[in-house]
Amino acid sequence: MFSFFKKKTVTPEVPPAPVQQPAPAAAEPAAAPDLPPDTAPLAFEMETAPRPESKQSWMSRLKAGLSKTSANLSLLFVGARIDDELYEELEAALLMSDAGIDATHYLLDALKRKVKDEKLTDAAAVKAALKTLMIDLLRPLEKPFVLGRHQPTVMMISGVNGAGKTTTIGKLAKHMQAHGQSVLLAAGDTFRAAAREQLMVWGQRNNVTVISQESGDPAAVSYDAVQSGKAKGTNVVMIDTAGRLPTQLHLMEELKKIKRVIGKGMEGAPHETLLVIDGNTGQNALAQVKAFDDALQLSGLIITKLDGTAKGGVIAAIARVRPVPVYFIGIGEKIEDLQPFDAEEFVEALLG
Repeated sequence: MFSFFKKKTVTPEVPPAPVQQPAPAAAEPAAAPDLPPDTAPLAFEMETAPRPESKQSWMSRLKAGLSKTSANLSLLFVGARIDDELYEELEAALLMSDAGIDATHYLLDALKRKVKDEKLTDAAAVKAALKTLMIDLLRPLEKPFVLGRHQPTVMMISGVNGAGKTTTIGKLAKHMQAHGQSVLLAAGDTFRAAAREQLMVWGQRNNVTVISQESGDPAAVSYDAVQSGKAKGTNVVMIDTAGRLPTQLHLMEELKKIKRVIGKGMEGAPHETLLVIDGNTGQNALAQVKAFDDALQLSGLIITKLDGTAKGGVIAAIARVRPVPVYFIGIGEKIEDLQPFDAEEFVEALLG
């Protein structure tokens, strides 16, 4: 397993305050002493060059996860002639992968120009040209996920029910802890009791404090979590917000309220506003990105459940229509199955 983060600056690290799991309705834990004035937070960013053995393992899992999406695309070029029939089949395959009309036409038009300008006649060369074009399309979605610029770094995490939001929060918390980051979780998904209980389980499993209230106001829970994180010198505060459909306008307004209240708890917060989407939902995922970005001004995406999907092309649709950075992609239930998004790796797994 390779790491998400690497040290960007080297400064003395302050051990996190002792972690104590409060009961669901318990009052906020007592504050720990303030950080010394000469202590700066550590800054971490995603590691872009994992160890060879770890990268090989990740690429194998990524290729297996995207195999249903890649099958229709990569097989088109086997013994193919470069003619209109090939372009028609490629258009159909891209649309079936949920790349969307905009991205599909963009890639096809660019590919035809490249084939003509470079006088490509070999199917393998045309496939290589498509890979280059797709990498160029997805590259703007790459963005380092940096921690340590704020103390604490406050993350507001949203997503519809079933996207894997709470599980993803647990995975991120575990990875951050592995790199010396103290974490506090806020159970702001008071709309669904099971979500609060699920987050409490993750908190117990990772020995992380969870701020929670039974039937509490999610904005109040979020505010309390930010105040607790500041008082205890916590590195990261992750706020789980209620899963909701973007068509439920009154619930989207509640999300806006939560974000405003977080800002009152700490100036400039939330520092990351993330949306977790299910890669299996295809064009519906794109609709979610549009709606949540309009409401919250998203800073990044986490795309889960890409393992076994035939709709992996939706990332191309996002790149063309609403290019919100993709911080992480997930291809399974294990901790190591959530990794930073890399355009070249993704396209290599997609086209082979």
